[in-house]
Formats: sequence, structure tokens, C-alpha cells
Amino acid sequence: MLIQRERSCLLIVDMQERLLPAMAGVEPLLHHAGILIRAAKRLDLPILVSEQYPKGLGPTDPGLRTLLGNEIEPLPKTHFSCTEDPDIRARLHALAREQGRDQVIILGVEAHVCVLQTALGLPKLGLAPFVVGDAVASRQPERRQMALDRMARHGIEIVTTEMALFEWLGKAGTPEFKELSALIR
Repeated sequence: MLIQRERSCLLIVDMQERLLPAMAGVEPLLHHAGILIRAAKRLDLPILVSEQYPKGLGPTDPGLRTLLGNEIEPLPKTHFSCTEDPDIRARLHALAREQGRDQVIILGVEAHVCVLQTALGLPKLGLAPFVVGDAVASRQPERRQMALDRMARHGIEIVTTEMALFEWLGKAGTPEFKELSALIR
């Protein structure tokens, strides 16, 4: 199934300042997250941001907060899965019901805990998860890979940043294409 711009929303899972330094491959993770945030904002896609126990793990990474802007308020949670948090679940349902946004493009940490549990929970809500494999991380690379393998076995679409970007764009020659394709060069 292709990602469709008009059916998509972006879900950023727990990209917090005290958690990110422990992740393997944090620089590529932040780079790909930045591309996806810029693209989602330029294409007017809804963006949801979760924060796992922000009192202990701190707020969303300052660089990402700058990209997100003040209009996007992170949603605190204590459940590992975003789908188990009543506020996040309600927002996802509202996006699907009111705007037809039933495709959830997921990035964040940790791949084998919060990302995995969220991705596995979304189909139970009637939503289609797409996990951006090069925009998720864990403390150990093998845990990230095991999570991606498990999600794929359960029918979760694993995509790359470029796949998501070009499926959102759909065609070349548009002002959006010219602006956003430059992000991956």
C-alpha cells in the first residue's frame, strides 16, 4: 500500500532530550526526523508528538522543537504504546474520523519498546501504521533490527524517509517537489 498525503499524519514518538543521547545512530535519526518534520509541515500534514514520562526523560529534543514550532504541543504519556494513552488515542481517532487521516507515519524511539507497541496497536484502532525504519532507533542496533523484523512479520509497513517523502509528493515538477527533494540531496 502506498502512503497517501491526504490520508497521512506524522507521529513522533518520544524523541526526548534525556533519551536521545543513549540511542545508537542518533545523528542519522535526527537528520531523518528533520526531513520528515519539514516535509509534513510543508505539505500541511497533522503532526502528533508524544513524550514518555517527560518529568523524568525531559521534553522533546530542542532542535526538533524548533522545527516543530510552537503550534505543536507534545502529548505526555506513561503507557509505552501511544494507542493506550487516552488523549493520543482520541486525537488519532479524530484525525481519522474528521479528516480521513488513517495512515500513521511513525518515527522515534525506542524502536523495540514504544515504537513497536504503538505500531502493533494502531491496526486495532483501524489505522494503518508505516514505520520509518531509518528514523527509529534503540540503544543497541540489534534491538532496533529485531523490532523492525517483528513489526514486518505482523504486517506493519516498514519504509524509509525517502519512500515516505516521495509517496507524499506523488509526482515531480511541483513547487513542493522542488523544495522538498532538495532535503535528501
